[in-house]
Parts: sequence; structure tokens; C-alpha cells
Amino acid sequence: MALENQADRLIAGKTILLTGAGGFIGSALAQSIVQLKPGHLILLDHSERNLNEIDLKLEGSAARDLYTSVLGDICDTKLLSEVLQRYLPDVVYHAAAFKHVPLMETNPFAAVANNALGTYNLAKLVRASGVANMVMISTDKAVDPISIMGASKRVAELSLLNLDNSRTRMSAIRLGNVWGSQGSVVPTFLSQISHGGPVTVTHPEVSRYFLKIDEAVELIFLASAFEGGIFIPQLGAPMKIVDVAEYLINQDQSAVEKAIPVTFTGLRAGDKMSEVFLSEEETAEPTIDRRLLRVTNKKISDDRFHLDIDELSNGVQQRHLTSMIETLCKIVPTYRPTRLLRSATAHASA
Repeated sequence: MALENQADRLIAGKTILLTGAGGFIGSALAQSIVQLKPGHLILLDHSERNLNEIDLKLEGSAARDLYTSVLGDICDTKLLSEVLQRYLPDVVYHAAAFKHVPLMETNPFAAVANNALGTYNLAKLVRASGVANMVMISTDKAVDPISIMGASKRVAELSLLNLDNSRTRMSAIRLGNVWGSQGSVVPTFLSQISHGGPVTVTHPEVSRYFLKIDEAVELIFLASAFEGGIFIPQLGAPMKIVDVAEYLINQDQSAVEKAIPVTFTGLRAGDKMSEVFLSEEETAEPTIDRRLLRVTNKKISDDRFHLDIDELSNGVQQRHLTSMIETLCKIVPTYRPTRLLRSATAHASA
């Protein structure tokens, strides 16, 4: 049976919980899920505006009793427990995350609380509720991270690896930049072009992997058809960001006529020159579908991991930056905090 058909079978007639349902990827997933005729779709998002927008979009294409919109935060464990107990989902697609790298560097507690601890607690509740399948959208920034966002998403990946079992399979798929998403440069470039420029790029050599939203959704569904683990897409070559900027300028005739310039602003805190999908400690194995590779990881001992998570949670609750960063480095040994966070840590410890 084709894997696409297996993914369809995971959704058709089933109860699906989608976190981050109002975000760019979340809303695309929501619209694709309703087309596969689930028994019920629960849309969870902490943004009233975003949740209302996806609610209205689905209203025009799906029966109103096919989906339920829940305004809430994945850090609210009581709400999550209530949702899981009330609706008993078969599959959880976890798209909720804070994604903007520089913003998270100046809000590290929020990044860890939402991305790392929120995912860990959600995964624990999902497993305890006997949900059959949980799939998280991860990022290439989780590989050898230098940003707090990337490190928090790596902890989220490790949470799924450690909580995966025979009853609840847990998967994560690392994606690169999705064209048009809130974390993508494309909307920013288009806005700058519409205002007459200049178009700002951090560095002439910065490159990123890109994929279209329909490709991202297809890969997420595909990952949900496999056994648990971390998956990466089989992508082509990365693109230089300056080439993306020049392409968008050339696509706009008025921008060409105005000779809109590209200016370089310098790397921001947490930015890398290029991203990779595998660390040196990982290997990728082919799956039965050439579009996805399975990542092999060394599993951290369960007892040690859960103790470290408790320590991380204490650091967040007490807003003790030094403790939180030290614990993050213990859980994710390849994490290299930025100078901005090292300075903040030194100041907090003084």
C-alpha cells in the first residue's frame, strides 16, 4: 500500500489534534486534514487572531461540526489534559512553537518554556492518554544549535525519542525554511520591495534550505505513516539568501525600474551562515520512500533525561538564566550559546 494511502488512513474518520493550528504550517495542515475527512479535528492555538482566521477558512470548506477551535497554550497542562480526555484523539500533529531566532535570543525563558517544556509535557500527556501517534514539526536549527530556539527544539526532539513506546509512536520531522512562512525571509523581502527598498540581507554568503508549503505538508503526513523517530527530507542544494532577494526584486517590474538595492546588515544573534540537517554524531538511513531519511541518534538514558528536564523546568520557573543555560548544555552537548546569552548569563551571575 502506498505511504500516501497509509497517511490518509491515519486521518480519515479519526480524531485529530493539531497544535499551532493558526500558524502558517498549522493552517495549511488544518486545511489538508479536513480534505481527508477526519472524524473530528481539534484546532489548538494560543493566538486568538490566528485561531479565528483558520476557523473562518475552514467554515467555508468543512462542516461546522467537523472541527472544534480551542484557544489555549500548550504550556497549560490542565487544558491539555482536558482536551485529551474529552476528545481522545488518535493522532496529534504538533506544530506549535516559537520560531523567530533573534526574538527568542532576547526571550530565552519563553523559548524553553514553550518549545522544550511545552513539548515534553504534551508528549507525556499524549502517551498517558494512549494516543496512537504524535508527530512534531522540528527544524534544521535543532542540529548543533547556536540559538536558544534551536536548542529548545532539540530538547523537544529528545523528549519524543525518550517517550516513544509501542503504544504511542512519536516522530519529529526537521524542515528547513518554508516559502512564505512567518519565519521565512520571503514576506519580509516582499514588504521591503513594496515600500521601495532597500532589501536587507544579513550576509552575502548566508544560505538556507527552502521548500514549498504543499511539500512540507506532504512530508509531515508521510512522516506520520512511519514508526517513531526523527526524519529529514531529501532536499536539493541550499539557496543563498541574496539570490532569493534578487530573484524577488527581478520578479517585480516596478522594483527593477526603481533599481531597488540589496544591503547587508550583518548576522544577528543566533544566526548561522548555513544550516545542516545532520550533526556529526548522527547518520541518516533511507526509508522505503526516497523523500524521507531516518536519523539515527544515541538515546539518552530515561532516568537521566527526565531528571535533567526537571532541572530545566526549575531554572525556567525561577527565571535563573545561568542554571537554565547550563542544563540546556547538559541535555544538548552540541549547543553553543551566543555571545548575547553568554553575556546575559554572566550578568545574571554577577
